Amino acid sequence: MSLLKKAASISRKRKVPAVFAGIGTAWREDNLLRRVVKNSGHLLSGNVIAAALGFVQGILAVRLIGVADWGLVATVITFASNINRLLTFRMSEVVVKRLGELLPRSSPGSSTGRGEKVEAAAAVKAAMLTETATSIAAYLVLAVLTPWAAQTFAKNLQTAPLFLFYGLILLTNLVAESSTGVLQAQRRFNWVARINIVQSVFTAGIILYASLAGRGLFEVLLAYVIGKSINGIGLAVLAVRELNQTLGADWWKTPLRSLPGRRGMFSFMVNTNLNGTVNLFTRDNIPLYLAALLSTTQVGYFKLAQGLVNLILLPLDPLIWPTYAEISHTVAQKQWDATRQLLRRVSLITATVVAGVGGFLALTGWFLLPFLYGAEALPAYPALLILLIGYGFASIFQWNRPLMLALGKPAYPMLISLLVGLIELILIFSLVPQMGYLALAAVLSGYFVVSIGVTVWRGFYEIKRQSLVSE
Repeated sequence: MSLLKKAASISRKRKVPAVFAGIGTAWREDNLLRRVVKNSGHLLSGNVIAAALGFVQGILAVRLIGVADWGLVATVITFASNINRLLTFRMSEVVVKRLGELLPRSSPGSSTGRGEKVEAAAAVKAAMLTETATSIAAYLVLAVLTPWAAQTFAKNLQTAPLFLFYGLILLTNLVAESSTGVLQAQRRFNWVARINIVQSVFTAGIILYASLAGRGLFEVLLAYVIGKSINGIGLAVLAVRELNQTLGADWWKTPLRSLPGRRGMFSFMVNTNLNGTVNLFTRDNIPLYLAALLSTTQVGYFKLAQGLVNLILLPLDPLIWPTYAEISHTVAQKQWDATRQLLRRVSLITATVVAGVGGFLALTGWFLLPFLYGAEALPAYPALLILLIGYGFASIFQWNRPLMLALGKPAYPMLISLLVGLIELILIFSLVPQMGYLALAAVLSGYFVVSIGVTVWRGFYEIKRQSLVSE
């Protein structure tokens, strides 16, 4: 018997290295996954530094101005940002898709044909001009709605200048989305990361000064305006540099009539705008619903909980756009097995992160919140536990919408989000006035699980269907 045990032990010892060798082989052979992780690594490094600075500046800001005024800052930022989201066409997605089709392997000095370069230049020019027009329109709409917003959300007309002041970021980010799309399509993720770090350093530095000097709410808002402005201007400068190298210095002179398939591009833009509008009312407007139905104090509790949950998103957000870039390529090449394998492996990575970070927050959040932000922050802990469910699920399947975009089904996620979102809004306005911010957190988590779950199922179904057609 001892000989059998010894033999079994030897066998197990031989199998363990084989398992790890198999993992290593899969990693070496899976070029798509390696490229996604490499590109997301650039963004992750930037996000880690930016998030660390953002975490510190959030602590300083809350301790400086209190939970209620922190909720007011969040309300002002959300309102101005959502006016832009209402009008924007999410040009980063449009540009990534278009350049991914025209310049799939483009790099400075590449052999891409002149026709493709002319078409790519016209597409980027059209995107930037459209985004500039919508950004200016967004600021004008913001200016008109500011008195109403101050009275409805802040319950104080004297806060109107704060809304107008923060709205200046709409003018300093005229082509930020298009520029981001250019850099993503060309896989310049390291440049995006560097800009993110620079803006975070400036924002944190100003908030640190405000904290040491005993300043107040305006200086906190000023920090975010300067940081966002640096981000928008920096992205534009880097995108123009990349376009000059890839398409030639005169790319911006390309006439728009050189862009074929304008109707298809416009249709894609409209679909991304409609999807953004649906997200606006079902997800992005959450702080505004709380402010209108309850108070900025409850907005503060919600944002504190959401801020800790964002620690899950920190290592995962950088995976989204590198994954989208690779999905777009594999779908365009009809490499269905590679697409399925990539999605499953990315989900395995994200699930591991969600389990680790989410479990840590669930166990320690009751201590972290008052320790970091003060005793008045403790009511945010139950909201943290609830939001971990929804955001965790969304993080594991963060590729759901990019997959549908790559498959040419941009309207499907929007339709599902709209249908589920209508139920969500009914529940919010029915339950939140009586049950408060915890009810809102529960409804939001449910919205994520249902809407994303349905979209993921449809995505795999569509891959199976198209793979059968291709055979």
